[in-house]
Amino acid sequence: MLIVDILAAAGEAAAPQNKFGFAEALEQGGFIAYATVIILGIMSFGSFYILFTKWFEQSKILRQFNTVRSSFWKAPTLREGAAKLEKNSAWRQLVDDGIAAEDQHAKMTDSLEAHDWLHGSLARSESTINARLASGLPFLATVGATAPFIGLFGTVVGIYRALIAIGIAGSASIDKVAGPVGEALIMTALGLLVAVPAVLAYNYLQSRNKRISEMLTGFSNDVLANINSKGAVKPAMAAAPAKAAPAKPAAAPAKS
Repeated sequence: MLIVDILAAAGEAAAPQNKFGFAEALEQGGFIAYATVIILGIMSFGSFYILFTKWFEQSKILRQFNTVRSSFWKAPTLREGAAKLEKNSAWRQLVDDGIAAEDQHAKMTDSLEAHDWLHGSLARSESTINARLASGLPFLATVGATAPFIGLFGTVVGIYRALIAIGIAGSASIDKVAGPVGEALIMTALGLLVAVPAVLAYNYLQSRNKRISEMLTGFSNDVLANINSKGAVKPAMAAAPAKAAPAKPAAAPAKS
């Protein structure tokens, strides 16, 4: 047993220690390396936070649109239909703003001015919703554009340190340059690791926002038409399916 312990201790002593790991590279890089990693970490956390929060917000609006299609337009008036929508939702905001504009347009003496007032009110409401949906996306665009350069900054510093080590040693031995070069490669990889998800998230959320914007525009036009027609005009999705006529009984055969 004693011999086994002695051999194990000898093996551990003979085993080379890894001096070029991630933690060792940061320690050798000093303040600049730690600052670069912290900045990239904050960017990455912010990107994923915006991705998930905006995705849930968009999914909620898309899910609420099913209520608009199924029950809102079946109500006899806009006020009764608005009561079926969730409070503080984008669709409820458009309807409430349209109703408020309808209540105010009676003060307009010109019918053309009244129509422009209704159209402008709904357009402002739609723009407010789109602006709220687009919040956070500039951060993703900024991260996607700047993260590679922040990683490149760490790369340049690592290469600079490698050149200094070569100059001091007088030779480009691997043990002198492996640490700084490894640090440079790590910074490059971290910059790309942060930038690529941010760009993908930006494009994905932007495409969903475009789809929601088109749906909001269509719904806003339907609300405007309904108000101007005093409730007579509704989208085709609100029309109830025609009931099939009952089959007529077969005629009795003529008697001979």
